Amino acid sequence: MTGSPHLSDQIADERAVSGRVRWRRFAALTVPAVAVTAGLGIALAQGALAASFAVSGQQFKVSASSLEGEGFAQYGSVDVNAREELIPVAVTAIREAKLHDLCQSVVTTLPVVGDISLNLTAGRKTPVEASNLFVDATQLAGDAVFSNIEIGRDASTLDKGPAEAQGMQDLFAQQADTVRISDLQQTAWATNAGTFKLSGLSMNISKGKKECF
Repeated sequence: MTGSPHLSDQIADERAVSGRVRWRRFAALTVPAVAVTAGLGIALAQGALAASFAVSGQQFKVSASSLEGEGFAQYGSVDVNAREELIPVAVTAIREAKLHDLCQSVVTTLPVVGDISLNLTAGRKTPVEASNLFVDATQLAGDAVFSNIEIGRDASTLDKGPAEAQGMQDLFAQQADTVRISDLQQTAWATNAGTFKLSGLSMNISKGKKECF
């Protein structure tokens, strides 16, 4: 029986099937990783990455009673975290901005301890001032007024916001000479600015969930 040609053929077929299954499993595991790496490489090559640093795994909330800005631009982009995962965001870029009653909050959940809230406030008497402000957001709400707005402009041709406020070619974008947003509420992954002047800064850490909105 051991020398049977039929048995030998059966063993060979089983090995071939086993080999195909293993290669399929290998491909299923590696293709997503290769796709992410390729997507990251393309984003880097085309200047699509928004924040110039790896973002944390936590979003934060920002609110203000009003925001006044000169040189406004908005376009789609991506952030990247420490695991090199790409995160889609809407970048709001303002050349010169003033914010009244600024609040920023982030909630961290720790084992045993539970929720811990970090709250930052500023600009209650004198407005917060920022130049070349970039906010990588996933949500924005408020009552907005724009002057000389252009909607549907190619993201690679923006020229009213900060000098670096441009997205990928062929992607949707908008820009305006000025913007005013009342009752601003936004959720973001990152914020960076050339200068950020916070008058009346106050920071508080407390137990429990205490957010700006």
